[in-house]
Amino acid sequence: MRAVPTWIDKVHDLHFLPSIYDLAFKPDGSQLIVAAGNRVLVYDTSDGTLIQPLKGHKDTVYCVAYAKDGLWSPEQKSVSKHKVNSKITCCGWTNDGQYLALGMMNGVVSIRNKNGEEKVKIERPGGSSSPIWSIAWNPSKDEHNDILAVADWGQKLSFYQLSGKQIGKDRTLTYDPCCVSYFSKGEYIVMGGSDKQASLYTKDGVRLGTIGEQSSWVWTCRVKPDSNYVVLGCQDGTIAFFQLIFSTVHGLYKDRYAYRDSMTDVIVQHLITEQKVRIKCRELVKKIAIYRNRLAIQLPEKILIYELYSDDSSDMHYRIKEKICRKFECNLLVVCSQHIILCQEKRLQCLSFTSIKEKEWLMESLIRYIKVIGGPPGREGLLVGLKNGAILKIFVDNPFAITLLKQSTSVRCLDMSTSRSKLAVVDEHNTCLVYDIHTKELLFQEPNANSVAWNTQCEDMLCFSGSGYLNIKASNFPVHQQKLQGFVVGYNGSKIFCLHVYSMSAVEVPQSAPMYQYLERRMFKEAYQIACLGVTDSDWRDLATEALEGLDFDTSKKAFIRVRDLRYLELINSIEERKKRGESDTELFLADVYAYQGKFHEAARLYKRTGLDSRALSMYTDLRMFEYAKEFVGAADPKNTRMLMSKQADWAKNSKEPRAAAQMYLTAGEHLKAIDIIGEHGWVDMLIDIARKLDKAEREPLAKCAAYFQKLKHHGYASETYSKMGDLQALVHLHVEARHWDEAFALVEKHAQFKDDVYVPYAQWLAENDRFEEAQKAFHKAGRQSEAVKVLEQLTHNAVVESRFNDAAYYYWMLSMQCLDIARENEERKEEMLKKFKRFQHLAELYHVYHSIQRYTDEPFSSHMPETLFNISRYLLHNLTKDVPLGISKVNTLYALAKQSRTLGAFKLARHAYEKLQELHVPSRFQESMDLGSLTVRSKPYHDNEDLIPMCYRCSTNNPLLNSQGSVCINCKQPFIYSASSYEVLPLVQFYLDKGIGDEEAVSLIDLEVPCIDRKAARWQEMSKSQSLKLDDGTEDTEEDPFMAKLSFEQGGSDFVPVVVSRSVLRSMSRRDVLIKRWPKPLHWEYYRSLLPDVSITMCPSCFQMFHSEDYELLVLQHNCCPYCRRPIDEPN
Repeated sequence: MRAVPTWIDKVHDLHFLPSIYDLAFKPDGSQLIVAAGNRVLVYDTSDGTLIQPLKGHKDTVYCVAYAKDGLWSPEQKSVSKHKVNSKITCCGWTNDGQYLALGMMNGVVSIRNKNGEEKVKIERPGGSSSPIWSIAWNPSKDEHNDILAVADWGQKLSFYQLSGKQIGKDRTLTYDPCCVSYFSKGEYIVMGGSDKQASLYTKDGVRLGTIGEQSSWVWTCRVKPDSNYVVLGCQDGTIAFFQLIFSTVHGLYKDRYAYRDSMTDVIVQHLITEQKVRIKCRELVKKIAIYRNRLAIQLPEKILIYELYSDDSSDMHYRIKEKICRKFECNLLVVCSQHIILCQEKRLQCLSFTSIKEKEWLMESLIRYIKVIGGPPGREGLLVGLKNGAILKIFVDNPFAITLLKQSTSVRCLDMSTSRSKLAVVDEHNTCLVYDIHTKELLFQEPNANSVAWNTQCEDMLCFSGSGYLNIKASNFPVHQQKLQGFVVGYNGSKIFCLHVYSMSAVEVPQSAPMYQYLERRMFKEAYQIACLGVTDSDWRDLATEALEGLDFDTSKKAFIRVRDLRYLELINSIEERKKRGESDTELFLADVYAYQGKFHEAARLYKRTGLDSRALSMYTDLRMFEYAKEFVGAADPKNTRMLMSKQADWAKNSKEPRAAAQMYLTAGEHLKAIDIIGEHGWVDMLIDIARKLDKAEREPLAKCAAYFQKLKHHGYASETYSKMGDLQALVHLHVEARHWDEAFALVEKHAQFKDDVYVPYAQWLAENDRFEEAQKAFHKAGRQSEAVKVLEQLTHNAVVESRFNDAAYYYWMLSMQCLDIARENEERKEEMLKKFKRFQHLAELYHVYHSIQRYTDEPFSSHMPETLFNISRYLLHNLTKDVPLGISKVNTLYALAKQSRTLGAFKLARHAYEKLQELHVPSRFQESMDLGSLTVRSKPYHDNEDLIPMCYRCSTNNPLLNSQGSVCINCKQPFIYSASSYEVLPLVQFYLDKGIGDEEAVSLIDLEVPCIDRKAARWQEMSKSQSLKLDDGTEDTEEDPFMAKLSFEQGGSDFVPVVVSRSVLRSMSRRDVLIKRWPKPLHWEYYRSLLPDVSITMCPSCFQMFHSEDYELLVLQHNCCPYCRRPIDEPN
């Protein structure tokens, strides 16, 4: 800090020199008000001119102030007065005007509010022997609390908060202070007194230096608002106006910058990471030096040496390594790893950290610049510039300085390149000169420079600043300029470190300009080095492209890696592979490069020159540049022209112009591709046109046409195309796929070899559509009986699994009839098929019956009468003595029987059913009902309703409701014949023909019918083309009926004795009483005689099931078919 006098004036009076007791600045700083004796003087602060004296005071003026906002508040009518117990020497309002501090002669500071009430009383230790002579509030707006500076004549400076709490300790002074004044922002204090000078202090009271020595006491001092100007008023009438100049104290090494802050602190800033660390020294910092991990700070009485905690490049934690407790006077300070270098005018001294002087160099001229340029610890090199233009290199361990070169002008700034082969100098005429250190040759010079720095990462680059511009120079290329205020102090990669006023900043500068300068001279490797310092992506791409065109593949590859361009990297890799294989035609490589860059015509010319016309042609066609391709080919080769046409068609297809593509393919003779496009787009008219024009020998395109017709459901065109080809098998498949069975059958009639191809799919289609009889015929025609059976078996199994027992019964009946057909046609499998026939017939009947049981147990309502369910349950249980078929539940059957038996009064049977249920696993839904039923049935009589007991119509024996022998009479063993609807026992007895009587003869004998006078006429009815027997209420005389005699004669015994009739018995029978099951071969017909002619019975002519006529008629009306075999009522017999 230096105090430069701006102006001085001495006030004279007629008889004496008046003391200057107080000063005040106008708020804008343009005028100064001076209290001089009994006068008030007004000065112009810019040059010290006395503007005017203000007279009128009779006595000495002790205090002056400039009005800011008036003396009184508007509502206050008069000045309020308050008594104090000691003389007031000084006073001051807080920044917000709420509190007033009073300094008193008795050493007390009283802080009062606006009403004059004392809020805080501060008693100083010296009491009345230390009167308070000056106080001042810190005007800073950054402080959280109001801070009061107190100076007393006990020679102490103290600081207090508004609450009265002292901040820090008392600062001891060496004089009696007469005045205290803060700078506008509160960062410094100016104080004057009995030591006849004003001193500058920090806001914490640390003395920084003298402002101006005077010949008498300094009674008052003031700081000009918002500036570095200070004015003093002395006892002898002197008014001195000084400007304070705060010099920049700083040091820089690579990316670390250390500078002084608030005169007593050092801030170290990392220019890359922007980290900062503050080191508080609490004394005036005079010099700073920084080098690698060392930091040297010179204070008034000592030098502190700091080091970093670690070797980490980003570490910012410093600790004290050494203290050199000596006072040094020096112009420049430099620190090395183990030494400090002091520079005082012409002398350089090297001291160890223990304050031992190791070396001293005396220069021939004043030292203007010094810099550490690195080296091993303890042997670092220094670069020194002298006023006489000499530039020297000094090594710390060498007592002799080495002169690098000498120029005629004084040195202002120096820097050496990274390889130490070039030296840049800025001289007193602001010229930047660059020398070759080895040859001492001046390489070039540039004007308007105030500082210079070499790039630490690139040997050939430097920058210099001056006249508001930053200049970057690469090699010996022209300078690249951009605007920049301040001084360049470092250059690292793409960052330039610039000092502007007091702040250091790292400016990111793209290195594009120097890179392009190298590119213009095709110096690709050097351009790459520059680019590595920092350029934009587009610059990297330009470098990569230029290097590629210059066939510098290594540089180009590295540049393309930077921009992650895989396409070009693949090209470079392929070229490198080809070079390894021995290819060396640079023109061909360049042609590939041009093709990749989109310079297709240049590429084509180079391809032609290297004799690779085909590659050029391929390039044009791939790019859909067909016109250029045609120009390139000319009228040379028709094969190439066709190839071009085909490729153009490919392009048209891909670019969503299919019709054009199809026409082009046809022109190029590529029918298959054309047909594909036309077929995919469904242009049937174009497709049939092609099919008709094609020769029948061209089978592949014709087949493709036909396939597309088939796909587009144009079977007529497909048929025409297959006919043209003569492909009968494909034609058959077409008709089958389209379900055009008539056309298919017509073809089969002419060409029997396709029988399987038609009838098998036809039969499968019929089976899928539930047309089993037709399917069966179709399978027969195709000779695939076993397949027919398999289809039906699968359908039957599915129906059972899905609990569709009605369908299952129907399918089993169909299966049985199918087996019968096979047995008739295939003698070898006759026995097997007849067994299957009987099993399937039995299963059909069981499932038909169980359907009703299942509906009763699973559905909430039943359409059957209790008697019907009762009969059905009994019938089922009689037939479930051995194996229970899949899906049929014995539990459901017994449960239904138990419920219906109870309803109908068969309590004994009901109890038996419940007992049987106890032995079985019963579903939870039946359990409660079953338990209740089995309990309540015990309250009923233990016998069955006699009306329910069945009677054998052959021997008139009453049979039990549940018969262990099954559905046969317990006496005569005659099988019962049941109605297929109500399952009541029908009054029918089966009889057999005597040996030698054939079916036709038997029917003719029955038809003869011997007339009988006593027999009432019976009525025969044809109903729905079914055999129906309707008889009047008359009964035949058994004695006259030979058949009845036969029944009674042949019954009895443990074995069943069938009824066998002779011709005479047949002749005696009435046709109206006989029902015949006319089974097809190889089965025999079955004959039944009705014993109660008044009971009307109907037999289905298809399945031969017997029904009560009324039941049958009702069921046929409901279903429009037989309820058992589903034969439609209008189907001919």
